[in-house]
Amino acid sequence: MYWIDLRSDTVTQPTMAMRQAMKDAIVGDDVYGDDPTVNQLEAMAARRMGKEAALFVVSGTMGNQLAVMTHTTPGQEIISNRNCHIIHYECGSPARLSGVGYALTDRDDGTVTAEDVIRLKRPEHDAHFPATGLVCVENALCNGTVVPMDLLRRTCGTAHDNHIPVHLDGARIFNAALALGVDAAEIAACADSVMFCISKGLCAPVGSLLCGTKEFIEKARANRKALGGGMRQAGVIAACGVVALEDMVERLKEDHDNAKYLGGRLNEIPGIYADMDRIQINMVFWKTDIKGFTSPGFVDFMDKKGAKVYGILADEYRFVTSHDTPRRSLDQVVQLIREYIHTL
Repeated sequence: MYWIDLRSDTVTQPTMAMRQAMKDAIVGDDVYGDDPTVNQLEAMAARRMGKEAALFVVSGTMGNQLAVMTHTTPGQEIISNRNCHIIHYECGSPARLSGVGYALTDRDDGTVTAEDVIRLKRPEHDAHFPATGLVCVENALCNGTVVPMDLLRRTCGTAHDNHIPVHLDGARIFNAALALGVDAAEIAACADSVMFCISKGLCAPVGSLLCGTKEFIEKARANRKALGGGMRQAGVIAACGVVALEDMVERLKEDHDNAKYLGGRLNEIPGIYADMDRIQINMVFWKTDIKGFTSPGFVDFMDKKGAKVYGILADEYRFVTSHDTPRRSLDQVVQLIREYIHTL
């Protein structure tokens, strides 16, 4: 039995209000458009993002890949960062499912700039090259930071000036909005389509929303069916999304505050270094140069104490705060790390 899980905010448990909403949900056949709870969630999501329509999908990956599939045609190329989720963590799906190639920027910070778009876009009407079909950007980024609004606007504006649509992977767009001090719709306005997750910090057990124009979502709905993503009485899970959007967005500040608190506590331990400037949402990345401190040993020690943590990611560790990681439990984690170091 684990009393804390810091691996990700995807491990959050549905709240009691969500469990009750699942029980009471009015449902219908979503493929026929007959599920009132799904329809309610999609309407709420579209309003939140300032878009005309939305589509409920089972995961962020499905939402992103539906966007690529809907915006592009096989043989085209998409511009993105090599470290973004769509490229790095989605099983090569743009190539496998949509038949598109990649034109990638190597920026270590995870961004795509206006200059990247100009440099990587293909010449128009030249049979030698694939057509540039889409620019994919991300906010918040996989590395736990956020993209400033001026940079995002310039990138997306340059894409649009060159008649290239933009998709925004906004899996944690509400975290990004909180960090930037703007409304999520302001971020989403930069792109033609946006996907956000309700299954991370918002605590719903499953699901994401893809938002865009009515025409775009109509096409995406057909593509969802082609991928086997048509759901029937999906209102049972959509009900949790309704609660997530009504009750869980504003409380994300607690997760951000706890991440900063945890980073500060980690820095109290000699030999452990958390970059406080990088703690912009609910992710804490940290490194250690303590002799004998090994990833397998650390993970095993914490596991035996009832705490789930990831091993080392490249050259650093990551903790993610969420609704299920109250501050008092973070103090216990810090104490456990001290105990592990004492065993070395």
